[in-house]
Amino acid sequence: MKLLHETLTGSADTHGEKTALIYKDTSISYRYLDQISSRLASLCLDSGARADDRIGIYIDKSIDAIVAIFGILKSGACYVPLDPLAPPARQTLIVNDCSLQYLITTSAKLQQVLTIVEQSNDLQYIFVIDETRLDNKLELPGVTMYFKDDIAAQPVNTPAVPEKLTSDSLAYILYTSGSTGQPKGVMLSHKAALAFVDWSYKTFSIVSDDIVSSHAPLHFDLSIFDIFVSIRAGAAICLVPQGWSTFPKSIADFIVNNRVSTWYSVPSILTQLVIHGNLEEREFPALRQILFAGEVFPSKYLGKLMELIPYAKYYNLYGPTETNVITYHHVKEPPAPDATIPIGSLCDNVRSFIAGDSGRIVDKGQKGELYVECPTLMKGYWNDEQKTRDVLRTNPFDPSSDNILYKTGDIVQWSDRGVLNYHGRCDSMIKSRGYRIELGEVEAALSAHPGLKEAAVTAIPDDEIGNKIKAVLVRKMGEQCSEQDIRLFCAEKLPYYMTPETVSFVDALPRTSTGKIDRSKLSDISL
Repeated sequence: MKLLHETLTGSADTHGEKTALIYKDTSISYRYLDQISSRLASLCLDSGARADDRIGIYIDKSIDAIVAIFGILKSGACYVPLDPLAPPARQTLIVNDCSLQYLITTSAKLQQVLTIVEQSNDLQYIFVIDETRLDNKLELPGVTMYFKDDIAAQPVNTPAVPEKLTSDSLAYILYTSGSTGQPKGVMLSHKAALAFVDWSYKTFSIVSDDIVSSHAPLHFDLSIFDIFVSIRAGAAICLVPQGWSTFPKSIADFIVNNRVSTWYSVPSILTQLVIHGNLEEREFPALRQILFAGEVFPSKYLGKLMELIPYAKYYNLYGPTETNVITYHHVKEPPAPDATIPIGSLCDNVRSFIAGDSGRIVDKGQKGELYVECPTLMKGYWNDEQKTRDVLRTNPFDPSSDNILYKTGDIVQWSDRGVLNYHGRCDSMIKSRGYRIELGEVEAALSAHPGLKEAAVTAIPDDEIGNKIKAVLVRKMGEQCSEQDIRLFCAEKLPYYMTPETVSFVDALPRTSTGKIDRSKLSDISL
């Protein structure tokens, strides 16, 4: 395979009548998914989309969302998933940054799409994947709109691969939090994505009889495993309905009722499952493996989960969006409550280098920043050459190599047992609920509030969600903005997971002798 959508065309040939997608009470076969995505691809091409064009997806987690992904890939374009829960201001920012001309959406999102169109620079084509032209009641000035009946009128055969499309072409762009207040678009090629898909397919022995959960939202890199590894194997993808994460009992029911065999999510979801899922009262006979990634799993909750579901295998996967997974660790025994869970061994064809502050390789057993050389590496950050140069560089540790390294910003250490342990970050990035958050982006949003003079944020470690965000704010003279005002303001600017959990107002921020904000004291400031 050289192209990511060949995972679907291959499985449709061999598993045509088998279930490909399950969402609530609805399911579709591999043949239908292949045919409907081919129709969408043909319509994208007819509208002018070409190889390496970017097409946005603004759809709640659903079968339609997966159809959109494969339709875009078959057209030769790359998909750009928008967080359906983010405020329109952030959606518009990404649409404009990525110069999106095409957007695939559903009727439920059309009112929000109208807001985005009004503020966008380039949007010209909107595909409403679930509604017929006759049912549409909304017109978007200056935009060509296509509907479900337009898609249905297209041929079912997969369109010919555009000449420009190669394994090095862009497959998708995932936007992550940026330290300057601007989200960063991580660009991944077909080749890089398939390197991860093929490794995962072999390592976790996914087969056509598996039912694999799809919990991660499409703009989160965990979704690449859920979708493409499952499709590669001819397995069934069982989509977790959006919003169910807040109901651990529903998640437990979901796993049991759908006979999920492979679960993959961030640890905070599994932590909530342990605390509130009543697992003692349930059995999960089909569940053979639990994979987790994206943040540190508190060992006391992992140990409890392993005691409650002892027959499943447990794997800790590690890797930033820029590389997808680059290390993994099979946790074979319940850990002690205070144990450190290793991020493990290197995946196939990954080389690691650990450097100290001097930029030189540290001795084995010492801590340092992790640099990696891997086949799953991103092409760079969309429209940001400087940030790309900051983290991608020719290997300085091996003069014989002209391969590119990624500077992860993560502090790691080789243990005596020959596995990597994670020891935090070099910068202000944190993880909360599995999401990567640059505290600088939160500060930038808060600083834009007209009633604030200064804003600083810090992370408070939390066993259940990884980190809570605390904001310490200084009002402008005469301003009386409240915590509620701040929360409403953040809701217009930031995704929910970046909104501070606690807000404190002070007369002045604590500072060091050099006049910088003393961030070590922020967590001690009371409400």
